Amino acid sequence: MGLTNNSLGIKAVDSGLAIKKVSSEDKVVALAGNPNVGKSTVFNNLTGMNQHTGNWPGKTVSNAQGYCSHNDKNYVLVDIPGTYSLMAHSVEEEVARDFICFGNPDAVVVVCDATCLERNLNLVLQAIEITDNIIICVNLMDEAKRKGIIIDTDRLSIILGVPVVATNARKKNTLYKLMQALEELLISQKKATPIKIEYESDVETAINAMLPALVRFKDVISLRWLAIRLLDYDETLTKQLNEFLGCDLYSDEEINTKLREAKGILDACDISAEKLQDKITSGLVLTAEKICKQTVSFKKRNYNSSDRRIDRILTGKTTGIPVMAAMLTVIFWITLSGANYPSRLISNGLFRMQDILTELFNNIGAPDWLHGLLVLGMYRVVAWVVSVMLPPMAIFFPLFTLLEDLGYLPRVAFNLDKFFKKCGACGKQALTMCMGFGCNAAGVVGCRIIDSPRERLIGIITNNFVPCNGRFPTLIAILTMFFIGTSVGMFESILSALLLTCIILLGVVMTFAVSRLLSKTILKGIQSSFTLELPPYRRPQIGKVIVRSIFDRTLFVLGRALAVAAPAGLLIWVMANVTLGDYTLLAHCSGFLDPFARLLGMDGVILLAFILGFPANEIVFPIIIMAYLSSGSIMEYERLSDLRELLTLNGWSWITAGSTMLFSLMHWPCSTTCLTIQKETKSLKWTAISFVLPTLIGMAVCFVFANTARLFV
Repeated sequence: MGLTNNSLGIKAVDSGLAIKKVSSEDKVVALAGNPNVGKSTVFNNLTGMNQHTGNWPGKTVSNAQGYCSHNDKNYVLVDIPGTYSLMAHSVEEEVARDFICFGNPDAVVVVCDATCLERNLNLVLQAIEITDNIIICVNLMDEAKRKGIIIDTDRLSIILGVPVVATNARKKNTLYKLMQALEELLISQKKATPIKIEYESDVETAINAMLPALVRFKDVISLRWLAIRLLDYDETLTKQLNEFLGCDLYSDEEINTKLREAKGILDACDISAEKLQDKITSGLVLTAEKICKQTVSFKKRNYNSSDRRIDRILTGKTTGIPVMAAMLTVIFWITLSGANYPSRLISNGLFRMQDILTELFNNIGAPDWLHGLLVLGMYRVVAWVVSVMLPPMAIFFPLFTLLEDLGYLPRVAFNLDKFFKKCGACGKQALTMCMGFGCNAAGVVGCRIIDSPRERLIGIITNNFVPCNGRFPTLIAILTMFFIGTSVGMFESILSALLLTCIILLGVVMTFAVSRLLSKTILKGIQSSFTLELPPYRRPQIGKVIVRSIFDRTLFVLGRALAVAAPAGLLIWVMANVTLGDYTLLAHCSGFLDPFARLLGMDGVILLAFILGFPANEIVFPIIIMAYLSSGSIMEYERLSDLRELLTLNGWSWITAGSTMLFSLMHWPCSTTCLTIQKETKSLKWTAISFVLPTLIGMAVCFVFANTARLFV
């Protein structure tokens, strides 16, 4: 039975999403499913680019709405969060449940993975208990066929009592049948008769005892589901139910009487609240198992043996971590080797454009200060950020997304889960940490997947300890000049990637250490558990991966960096060109910072460069060069050997290089990340802690390193 309004005063409560229809005739369809079942592929292929995203109000969970049409009928598809259950043990489950129950969708499409249908049926059965207007989309049929899994969808439809459609969402033409079934469901006057999940007799007796008191709601909500939810008390759901049904359910005398009667039945059978939850869950699991025995057959029982063999290596106790480190090294090597040439091309093109702009300013007679502000200041910084940041991101993000599509990233979380557990954090933090390699702001946003608010904060605060793409140029340049050699060859590039991996691993170790520190001090709490699915390995869609990673990640991150790099360029130029006495403001500030910076193994110029590089980490090293050369604008360098000579003449040693690398790894987050933290936490306090904590730790580590190293010099 659909959840619709009627004259009883029933109303649609705020399910967290304002549906944006093109016309009043549009039908709203909720798209539900477990994670990794191809739900987003179904959504994207049906809606194309005709979609928009945002946040569920009051939730840190993304939503997406899209529009599609079929046979001149328009549909609004709502991609609700991927979830394994509607029993609301997490924010995602709560959002999914509330939208299905109270968002008044005209239909619900539950997407299932054909290669593991039994596990997916758990969600299907829970959704069927809520609404009759449901279609089951059995996706990934091509993978099931490859593994020798045969699904009788017609038989499955008869048993479930709802339409079942087999699809391969990667091929758009297979989705026609889904849209056809959706149209028939919404225009058909025939009443669906979905399967009734049978629980143990004692539980069924308690449910039936509740039904007479709930009959007034029969036209707007499933009475069996409502009875079960009243017996299995959930505070957040109760609030939504009260608002939706227009009454206080637990204060209603008739309902209360029947509820006491039903609980008396359960008490007499020694069924506590915990046991009731177990019996409800087991009822769903046993029903799913029974259905699959009748509808699923296998040509070969060991259909997933190849995945298991691979997992013995990728998630093995002795091989999981080394393989992960080796894979990280390979990714860095490809990124470093592949980014050099395009970076040089972009740099040459952008700085040729600077010459054209300079000539234009000269031709129109613009004053020198205006040319300095706009061209040598703002444009030059923007050009540097684009040429340094764009090529590595354009390589790193697609590689990262390929691993995601392949199914490897959940294995990374599995490998690191035990370490995060020992630190009092959540294993999902491994995934957000990986996202931080590309951009810490993206890693902070990724912390939304962590259900526990306490553990989410730990993930947000510690994400800065893995270096983002903007810090790689500084780390790589220093590694090459002072620890490898300035000649560029295969051996040098591999050694650079290995040493960079070691630095990354140091950042990972610091993430563990600070996570433990937070979980034992200001963020004490009970550790949460979560379900981590190891999805089957899949062949990545390389074309879509490249497009998605470039548009959704690379250009998004680059745009945010440029938004703060442009005004930073103006400030840097002013400081480098405005004099106070015999020295520029830049020289005055670096001189003031110099005594403190030398305690950390650096100098005032380096520390000032980190401060001025707050808007974008990419401009830290150019500011150092500019200050040493006493130039009025950010400088570029042709060869690392020339740069090493410049740094050595200004007092750099291997201690200076090591301290600068350590501080680059562990100093404050950039402005983009800070703004993202404030947006995600909605708290200036946690934003300040996220800024101050890595800064103090970075200073402490540099102080210990520099002063210990000086003992051996």
